[in-house]
Amino acid sequence: MSENQDFIDFVQDSKASYVLSNVAEVVERILTFVPTKSLLRIASVCRLWRNCARRVLRTQQQLSWVSACGPSPTEVHALCSVLAEEVENVFLLPKTVLAMVDCEAFNGQAYCYRQNKAKKSRHSPDSVEELTMLFPKGCDIMGIATPGIVLTPSGSCSSPPQEYQEGEAGFAIMFPNTEGVHIKPFHFCKKTISPTALKEAGLVDNPELRVIMLFVYEAYKSGGAHFLNQILGPLGKSKALIAGGIVESVFTPPRHCCSQGSYGVVGLALSGPKVQGASVLLDQDISTPKAAEAAIRRLKAAKIPEKNTLGFMFACVGRGQNYYNNQANVEADAFHKVFPSTPLFGLFGNGEIGCDRIIKDDYTLCDTETDSLQHEYTTVMTLVHLG
Repeated sequence: MSENQDFIDFVQDSKASYVLSNVAEVVERILTFVPTKSLLRIASVCRLWRNCARRVLRTQQQLSWVSACGPSPTEVHALCSVLAEEVENVFLLPKTVLAMVDCEAFNGQAYCYRQNKAKKSRHSPDSVEELTMLFPKGCDIMGIATPGIVLTPSGSCSSPPQEYQEGEAGFAIMFPNTEGVHIKPFHFCKKTISPTALKEAGLVDNPELRVIMLFVYEAYKSGGAHFLNQILGPLGKSKALIAGGIVESVFTPPRHCCSQGSYGVVGLALSGPKVQGASVLLDQDISTPKAAEAAIRRLKAAKIPEKNTLGFMFACVGRGQNYYNNQANVEADAFHKVFPSTPLFGLFGNGEIGCDRIIKDDYTLCDTETDSLQHEYTTVMTLVHLG
């Protein structure tokens, strides 16, 4: 009986081996259930598996993100700790990563009043290197540290977003290589800014440019305001949606051209026929939950599809809970009420960039042609659709 069972097991194993070595349809179906990091390792087994893995990777084009909040049990920031585990389960091959963390915990400037001592710095070369090593070689990573974070918890697009003006928090959005969508990172400082550099980055004279997300660091330094005008002047003349804010610092990519503590700007230029964008400005007059919801509801005019769409909230540090009479999470809740299936991410910074603008097909709607892109005590609420 035992010998017969061994023979049956051998035959069954042989059939399974034959199928997994020769039937591409079966192998490809199985590989759709395998996370990307494991899929890349599996691709080295044989030619059939490599070809199947490549086809599966091309179909995994959904946006994904990892977010974290609360104190980290390790020496690195909470986001780095969570990413190390979660990136193993991601079902896409990231081409571009946008990561944001709170500057206090990441820079080691947070103050613990109960223990009467400062936290240990997380902004070390080891932390940055550990973050970059989590992603494939050639993946563009943009890391930003800012006074406050807005994030949607990992797992579901419909999870209510949260505003974190205090405490350790961060997120990493992973953008795959998507047909009809081109995402190009850029960085300029006072040494590298020029009309030619802007053109090479695809920010001017680019008819397919749809959305520009930009983040200015060290803007309070002498000359920072003039530098910002050098950037926004040419960009304001384009039809692209422009949104972002003034942040504390940028920790990746490396900025070898900058001197220590100098000002500059990093960002993402999103081009392509499948990119759509819309933004509204919540100005200083909007100070109640009802008014915030009414302003955000104007984004509905863009009629942007929910699939592969992200919400971004760029708010002033002066807004938030104190601005709304001690009511927490007002603007994030208002966005979730209007767009319950769209994840929301963003920051609280030292200035906001953007205006009322809708980018769709070949036209642009803006409240006024001369509308300023720089603001204080406001929130720029943005939708970005990526095909």
